[in-house]
Amino acid sequence: MTRLLLIRHGQSTWNSEGLWQGQEDPPLTDTGRRQAAEASPAIGSVDAVFSSTLERARVTAEIIAESIGVGPVIQLPGLIERCAGEWQGMTRSQIEVEYPGFLEAGLRPPSWEPDEHLLARVTESLDAIVAALGDDGEAVVVTHGGVIYQVESWLGAAFERLANLGSRWVECVGGTWRLGDRIDLLGGIDVTIPDQI
Repeated sequence: MTRLLLIRHGQSTWNSEGLWQGQEDPPLTDTGRRQAAEASPAIGSVDAVFSSTLERARVTAEIIAESIGVGPVIQLPGLIERCAGEWQGMTRSQIEVEYPGFLEAGLRPPSWEPDEHLLARVTESLDAIVAALGDDGEAVVVTHGGVIYQVESWLGAAFERLANLGSRWVECVGGTWRLGDRIDLLGGIDVTIPDQI
């Protein structure tokens, strides 16, 4: 069995401002860097650390990797956040003004990345990680809320908000994926649960 701990990156500058990020690339805040450092001891021993290529995930992964003594961080572009299209850089209030009723109705803008496209690139990346680790490896995978939500939905979990540095184990046995536990790496302290991805 191969186990991957999918971790949402630390707080970014846009998280702190309430802006939808999507594939935009704002950096971590000082809080986000501290979150990554404080979460690291709860991770334990793993064989490798992977990340999205977006800065907020990559830097979170680098802080974790240095803290736990595993590296270098291996970046995979397939792990980047979902494209939020026209909503990138907007607050929920701005979205309500420009796209009235969309959020409540579960509608998305024209350039929103479809679930099936997101899932295809993410599962391709996860399969590549499993192939690199072998049948009994464990790794940290620092990615994004939208990515983790899509993996959870694919594997049968109901939607539940995930804080910065929130995480979920997923397991692969003989090419079959299944959900493991959600883990609060920060023990409930100093986390940010924004209203956007």
